[in-house]
Amino acid sequence: MDLFRQSAERRRVGQPLAERMRPKSLDEFAGQRHLLGAGKLLARVAGGMPLPSLILWGPPGTGKTTLAHILASQAGAHLASISAVMSGVREMREIIAKAAERRDLYGDRTVLFIDEIHRFSKSQQDALLPDVEAGTVTLIGATTENPSFQVNAALLSRCRVLRLEQLEAGALMALARRALEDAERGLGRLGLQASDEVLDTLVALSGGDARRLLGGLEVAAAIVHDADASGDDDASADACVLTRAVVQEAMQQKTLLYDRAGDEHYGVVSAFIKSMRGSDPDAAVYWMTRMLEAGEDPLFVLRRMVIFASEDVGNADPQALVTATAALSSYQFIGMPEGVLPITQAVIYLACAPKSNTALTSYANARRAVKEHGALPVPAKLMNATSGLAKARGHGRGYRYPHDFEGHYVPEDYLPERLVGARLYQPARSGYEVELADRVAAWRAQVADAAAPSPAPGEVDSEP
Repeated sequence: MDLFRQSAERRRVGQPLAERMRPKSLDEFAGQRHLLGAGKLLARVAGGMPLPSLILWGPPGTGKTTLAHILASQAGAHLASISAVMSGVREMREIIAKAAERRDLYGDRTVLFIDEIHRFSKSQQDALLPDVEAGTVTLIGATTENPSFQVNAALLSRCRVLRLEQLEAGALMALARRALEDAERGLGRLGLQASDEVLDTLVALSGGDARRLLGGLEVAAAIVHDADASGDDDASADACVLTRAVVQEAMQQKTLLYDRAGDEHYGVVSAFIKSMRGSDPDAAVYWMTRMLEAGEDPLFVLRRMVIFASEDVGNADPQALVTATAALSSYQFIGMPEGVLPITQAVIYLACAPKSNTALTSYANARRAVKEHGALPVPAKLMNATSGLAKARGHGRGYRYPHDFEGHYVPEDYLPERLVGARLYQPARSGYEVELADRVAAWRAQVADAAAPSPAPGEVDSEP
């Protein structure tokens, strides 16, 4: 055994199995066929295409960090890694300065890998722009968050976004088998045996996370090894055999896959909102419970409920917003665990309430009109005549005070002149908003009648 092999083995001592089994090439990379298949971007990079700046977006354990290492190696570039949680602009500037020196003196490229790039502030992300544009560094950022929301648009426009998917069962099964058989980097020297059924259990408990799968497999191997070393007759009968019981013990039961800072978080939240919107109280309560039992902050759930009460129920049931805010107040007053009761009550109410999204659509229509027409002038009759000059300019002239009229209403146009007749609010025929729709329709009809031109004297019908 040569010195280099001995050195490599010493480095592996104490390393977790997931680190030892980290792929060294794209051929070893598990899953992500949509990125690695023939003709895909990463396949073209492997074939010699220049490596562009990338944002790798995906759940934990899908290989974002590993992929960055492989791509930098294949590009023949120096890899500099930092974590957005632990590092700041100063560390980033030092790396970029060394990258510029390396480029100017030796013509070498540098790949700057930033883990959890979404944790960088806007100013920190902006600081990267000039050097990414100039090619001083090739940026590879990793994030569990949707980069459209968490990465500055200017920086995002200079990167290709690659979406890494949660690993499928087949890819995880192959990874587990390779770890069991690899004598150099894996557990092959232990001679462990595992049936497909046992590995299916391991895969199911890993939640699509390769790191979690390998960590559980390593713990399971240690349990079997310790039982064998203890000389227990019962254990010796199953020496070197992984069982479902051992795997379940190693994984410490199935945990709820719910990374509060990651993509799964948004998947569960989305299911929660869509279940309430779809008027399914059973599913809504289930997804709410998934979040709370996984450790989600109840205030986050309640904020989503308050938003939903306006966005998806609105004036179809104005009591929905009252109920949601009452649940928020109740939780803040009594705390947990009893706080789940008003939260659950409100979720059921929101799911069962009639639905209307006119708060959302009306604002969108008004916003579109503002963007299209700009700051249209306020009609003079709606301006307060606060001075003699204002009166001279016609402010307040012709304004009719609604409370002076029967029913406290008088037909009038209140929009800017260019938008008169626009219908930004289109009432839904749902719940209480049906009544609002009828009321608004009557008012609009009166406005239309008042605006209609009067007939010429000769055209007026005369009484017989």
